[in-house]
Amino acid sequence: MDLRGCRIAGVGSYVPEEVLTNADLEKIVDTTDEWIVSHTGIRERRVIPDDQNTSDLAAEASRRALDDAGVQADQVQLIIAATVTSDTVFPGTSAILEHKLGAKRAATFDLVTGCTGFVDGIVTGAQFIQTGAYDRVLVVAAEALTRITNWTDRSTCVLFGDGAGAAVLEPTDPGAGLLGYAMDTQGFAGEHLCIPSSGSAWPPDEKAIAEHATKLYMNGHEIFKMAVRGVPYIARKAMKNAGITEEDVDWVVMHQANQRILDAAADRLHIAPEKVISNLERYGNTSAASMGIALDELYRDGRLQNGQHVLMVGFGAGFCLAGAVIRWDK
Repeated sequence: MDLRGCRIAGVGSYVPEEVLTNADLEKIVDTTDEWIVSHTGIRERRVIPDDQNTSDLAAEASRRALDDAGVQADQVQLIIAATVTSDTVFPGTSAILEHKLGAKRAATFDLVTGCTGFVDGIVTGAQFIQTGAYDRVLVVAAEALTRITNWTDRSTCVLFGDGAGAAVLEPTDPGAGLLGYAMDTQGFAGEHLCIPSSGSAWPPDEKAIAEHATKLYMNGHEIFKMAVRGVPYIARKAMKNAGITEEDVDWVVMHQANQRILDAAADRLHIAPEKVISNLERYGNTSAASMGIALDELYRDGRLQNGQHVLMVGFGAGFCLAGAVIRWDK
């Protein structure tokens, strides 16, 4: 069976209007703007309003991606939503999104893989495109992380923000679009980034609430070490599978977690820093949404041109790694 190519035909992103600055955080926890910027690169982040949910962020980003692709919602055949902050445990965000968009022909499912979600969604959606099962797939990654942030933990509450990024996938000629990918999970490290009381192992109760166990926990030191080692590993594996080398990479769109991780990974990959996209200072860490937002900005400001190679690399809860190489064909 000959496989088709899969390209990104449209992109879109959305972030809430409310801005939470480092100066604002100085009033909440014992921290300073200088410390946050020097340790993370973050200056501000966006916060979802009380009258919105994750699916609302996803819907706005999706509408922008569909408009960019020239596709109507009722032409979408599959919706893949990546999030760890779904409106409800079930139904999933993708099902809620199908209704909000009016995508009445679409099948739906969610991916709960954290910060690798956007790449995971593109790779998963591409399988349906390449085999001919579907011709139009909508991938959206959206997070309302401020809803699961422990605002008493100064080591993590300074990091996270809310937003969404989306992409419309369509067929293309072989050798264009998605060229190759690699994925990996190191489950032994799952305890380092999790919500301890969020499921059947420890259903939320009074004890969990009192101990902030229903909020996000992260062992930043361990995650940093695993990311600095893991990103070059999964990036090189993805490039090998795509048949390119570091010299062929025009842009690196990495999960926006920490500027130090971005810098260290670029150095280990021997890729010039100016090729590595960073919007951390404006949005903070938006988990699954971060790469979708960064890719959309790279495209819309005119830097991303047809024929260029984009290396996308995600890392996060699981501990999961995902990389993909895309030859831009739009």
